[in-house]
Amino acid sequence: MGNMSRIHSLKGVRFLHILIFEAYDGGSHGQFLDGLIHHSCYHYVRLGLPARKWKWRMRGSAIYFAQNAVHALSAANVKAEDVDLIFTSDMTSVADLRALLGAPLNRKPIICYFHENQLTYPLPSEADRDYQYGFTNITSCLAADAVWFNSEYHRREFLQAAGDLLGRMPDYVPENIVETIQQKSQVMPLGLDPELFELNRTLHPPTPARPPVILWNHRWEYDKNPDDFFETLFDLQRSSFDFRLLVAGQSFRDSPSIFLAAEKVLAEKIDHFGYVPERQTYYALLGRANVVISTAHHEFFGLSVAEAQAAGCYPLLPNRLNYPELLPPEIHAVYLYDRPDELRDKLMDLCQNGVPELAPEAARKLSGLSWPRLGPVYDEAFKIHLDT
Repeated sequence: MGNMSRIHSLKGVRFLHILIFEAYDGGSHGQFLDGLIHHSCYHYVRLGLPARKWKWRMRGSAIYFAQNAVHALSAANVKAEDVDLIFTSDMTSVADLRALLGAPLNRKPIICYFHENQLTYPLPSEADRDYQYGFTNITSCLAADAVWFNSEYHRREFLQAAGDLLGRMPDYVPENIVETIQQKSQVMPLGLDPELFELNRTLHPPTPARPPVILWNHRWEYDKNPDDFFETLFDLQRSSFDFRLLVAGQSFRDSPSIFLAAEKVLAEKIDHFGYVPERQTYYALLGRANVVISTAHHEFFGLSVAEAQAAGCYPLLPNRLNYPELLPPEIHAVYLYDRPDELRDKLMDLCQNGVPELAPEAARKLSGLSWPRLGPVYDEAFKIHLDT
């Protein structure tokens, strides 16, 4: 439920009831909704499913939500006719939802938020891609009243991929699909916990005398390209550069083998190695780091880097994906790299000369994503959409 005291304190703000359907209510999806609801002035009824078995969620969540929506509203003392709009994510087929919801919910505006998509999500082999999921994303966009992407990079990539997929149809190709989706789409970025900006970094100040404390806080998966990350650190160790290492991020049964190798090779450098499920413990880990690195081949937004950067970490990021959008253009040359050898050279420089404080321009860029600032932006976007 939203912040009720704030609801009553804002005169002239239209009070909205928003029904949330989240088929993958955990991880970054759940964290996003937690922040949105806490920093919004509206009232939310949230119906979610555990964050597992994503393929089954995409296939069946619309049926579940249609069957349980009225009960969830009743439990929250909200009448179906009082719902102003429905907010869901790319993990639910909006077309199915439209068809299955009973009146009056089937006439409510629906906004679909894209955390990821199944047209450009990286797979080990393109032959493994089931394009039915991609078509579900496309029909969701067509059935929704508005489509929100978490980054401009994501929106651009999705529209390109949707056009490419439709172009492969042998005949009877529907017209103006990409244009229709583009016209109803906009970018609404992920928010950041304000606590990240308040971490006490005076306990671990960046100084030339202190070696870099390097953070990996990404999933242990091939699309995050851990090989380039660890090979760079292997080079530094062979060259006798001093650094400390914190490895977090969620691991899986089929995580890349280089993590096992790195745990042995870099054992003397490691201060932490493993997933940190508790949020406060994770924040404490961010407070210990002063350099965050990404070598990812694919990211839709780059939340883990944004969190570390908000906490004051010095970022070293590839000049691709959404990473350039997380930094002002005038300082791209400082923090972005184009090749693995550039990453190595930048990191060696930090080892030799110490880690400087994050540039004020970079800190200001991320401050705009703090939920206290972003919450009102979402409120206005909901209201504007409803009023159009």
